[in-house]
Amino acid sequence: MKLASKKLCLVIASATLVFAGCTKVPPRSTPADTLPPLGPQNGGSGIVMPTDITTPSASGLEMRNNDFDPNGQNRAQFKDSAIYFDLDRSDVKASERPKAQAVKEYLEKNPTYKLLLEGHCDWRGTAEYNLGLGTRRADAVKKYLQSIGVPADKLDSTSKGSLEAVKEGGDTVWAKDRRVDFIIVNPKPATGAL
Repeated sequence: MKLASKKLCLVIASATLVFAGCTKVPPRSTPADTLPPLGPQNGGSGIVMPTDITTPSASGLEMRNNDFDPNGQNRAQFKDSAIYFDLDRSDVKASERPKAQAVKEYLEKNPTYKLLLEGHCDWRGTAEYNLGLGTRRADAVKKYLQSIGVPADKLDSTSKGSLEAVKEGGDTVWAKDRRVDFIIVNPKPATGAL
């Protein structure tokens, strides 16, 4: 009986260790992990130094090249023009399509720039599911932009999933987390770069 008792304890201890190891969730990616590099392999020089040269924007306002961050990205130009999605959906609603048209017109006026489409989700769902849903949303906007005439080589997409979502925000806040952001990318170094 002693031997059976020892075996039973060993089995229980082993099972406990196995199950304890299975409950660990892999750490979430950081936003920097989900951004594509802008080095020479992706058409950039790896060095972008903004200058004060102005270019026209789609809204008629002047945009200065110093709106680009050191990575050659401008998040301010279309900050208020994100495309929003319904819960657990990735189809571009008809009411959101004029925003994409404005971005298309901007790219036509600024042919050297590219566009990064960044998919986001609200907090609900697993990190893995939300990364996938963010990708589907960004790809849906990419497909729509291509259908209205934006060349595929001007578009890249990525997903941040729920990395930047508000955890306890409620329906109104979560609705703002379900979106695709338009980020203008300057793939060429600005004048005066090293």
